[in-house]
Amino acid sequence: MENKYLNEAIIGNKKMIATFTSKGEMQRVYFPSKDNRQYINYFHTGVKINESDLIYLHDDINNTYKQYYDTDTNILNTEITNTYFNLKMVQTDFVLIKENILLKKYTFLNESKIDLNTQFYIHSELLSDTNNFVGCKIIYGGMMQYAHDFTFSTFAKGKDIIKHQINGSINNIKRTEIYDKDYIGMSKDTSIAYEIGTIKPGEKKELEIAILIDENKNISDIEDEIERVKRIDFDKEYINTKAYWRKYVKQHNGLKIKEPENSYDERIYEIYKRSILLFPLLTNAETGAIIASPEIDENFTKCGRYAYCWPRDAVFMTKAMDILKMNKETEKFYKVFCQKTQSKNGMWEQRFYTDGKLAPCWGYQIDETASVVFGVYEHYKYTNSEKFLKDNLQMCEKATDFLKRYVKDWVESAFKNDGQGIDNSQIDLKDNLQAHKYHVSYDLWEMCEGVHLYSLASIYSAFVSMLKIYDVLGKDVSDFENNRLKQEKVEKSKKEIEKLQLEIKKYINKYLYDEEKKSYVRNTEDKKMDISIIGAVTPFEVFKPKEKKVQNTIERINLSLRTYTGGYQRFENDNYMNGNPWPIANLWMTLYYLETGEKKKAKETFDFVIKTAGKHYLLGEQVNNETLKPNWVIGLGWSHAMFVIVLEKLYEK
Repeated sequence: MENKYLNEAIIGNKKMIATFTSKGEMQRVYFPSKDNRQYINYFHTGVKINESDLIYLHDDINNTYKQYYDTDTNILNTEITNTYFNLKMVQTDFVLIKENILLKKYTFLNESKIDLNTQFYIHSELLSDTNNFVGCKIIYGGMMQYAHDFTFSTFAKGKDIIKHQINGSINNIKRTEIYDKDYIGMSKDTSIAYEIGTIKPGEKKELEIAILIDENKNISDIEDEIERVKRIDFDKEYINTKAYWRKYVKQHNGLKIKEPENSYDERIYEIYKRSILLFPLLTNAETGAIIASPEIDENFTKCGRYAYCWPRDAVFMTKAMDILKMNKETEKFYKVFCQKTQSKNGMWEQRFYTDGKLAPCWGYQIDETASVVFGVYEHYKYTNSEKFLKDNLQMCEKATDFLKRYVKDWVESAFKNDGQGIDNSQIDLKDNLQAHKYHVSYDLWEMCEGVHLYSLASIYSAFVSMLKIYDVLGKDVSDFENNRLKQEKVEKSKKEIEKLQLEIKKYINKYLYDEEKKSYVRNTEDKKMDISIIGAVTPFEVFKPKEKKVQNTIERINLSLRTYTGGYQRFENDNYMNGNPWPIANLWMTLYYLETGEKKKAKETFDFVIKTAGKHYLLGEQVNNETLKPNWVIGLGWSHAMFVIVLEKLYEK
């Protein structure tokens, strides 16, 4: 399929998500979940005006563009003005709330002084393969593209097509000379056209296009469903959709932020509201799982893809969702998704599909497991639900037992080797792998294998969380009896956890503090500076923010990771996608400075994120250090989560 890297805008509902370029080109449509499956290779639209060739709406030298959401909604508008003919076209895209239908409404306004005879064209190619070959059938009002297990129907309300071409349309669509006598064919791409008619100067005309995705079933049932959809009052659905999202924003204004009084606060407010609108688009409503971002690289050309659920990323997002009063969604993530995806040995793998199936992975990350235990107690802090803790107690204990074994295997063995006169930090990792029962862990960036400060800090905090869970549920011994646990076993486990906490802290200070640099380092292998080191302070609280070693580390981070624009890179010599600053790196620095009470520095690091948000106030994974615009992934859930977490701290202060 085509490489389509930048999702500038996102729309959707509980089951469907679609992404667009800044010029209104629809790039992806996912249904019935946000991560599987995606249908389109391309979906191109255009117009023929008078005797012209096809004028693509998303790509013409004479087109100008303006794009915006309806205020506080996931309804997207793209204004396309063809300056040669002075025809203004407003494309409005949204997904209905109670129906899994994507509506594309086009409004044509003749701003010229001559009549404009206009036709509208759609050229759609679906993803097709040997095991799910795509064909097409022309239907009344449009076309039904289909394979063994789905139908993708595109049709107009109240209009029939004037011409179509199923086979070979790609060769002559640009000349608008499509023609085919066949109503059905074996082609993955098809073109159809509609007559808009003559638009007089100042006159306005409309066209409503619906996209309906369904299973492939009896043809008569499909035809009945299409006819039912055509009878829907789309104007009413537009009003309902707008009202739904505006109400949603108000309901989830967990920080009770008021209307801003200046442009700076307005940008903060808009990013905040876009965060509220983004999280439900990333979430599987049935399991509570959350994808990292809408997909951007299906062909694995530059990365391992993004539309999966990483437990660690989701824990950051669920904290933000708790702040935004999305507590039920957060609870579902732990009680449904996490319980469903936990391995028998207590761990979680790197990433999953949102339905709970294991997704493609390339390594193990210990912080995925530790983060879940940490996140369970974090959710409890917002809800005070002891029932929630009881429901997840067994899951957390299994995870904690795994973490205990991991720490004993990797950390305690280091001190054992050290006692024999061996400096563990100098042991070659590859030569030392056979000595361990558990696979060496990747860091949270999934690039380096080893023993990492962030990973150990996450385990330390998971242990703290487990002890607090025991304290909450241990007020009455019967609480543990109801979970078939004996008090003696709990007390033994608590002592073991406390001992291992000391071991972790001892290990970090012995092997992950560089005396020459006078700072903590990210691992025992390359000893680079890394923004994730701050994780040992916030959120994991291994160290206090004003400890001398921590302050030395922050100074070193500022010297090595801060760029000339004020943006921070993830780590030294980061070359992923040219090594740009990451909003989460700046937000991590902001959180640290808020902890130390350094408000001026906190504002400086926060301001970089505010000024580099995208045109729709979506935050990227990275920021181009030259253009100061979001780069690569746009609408990264982790970035928006950290933003909301920072806002909570700011409003506390």
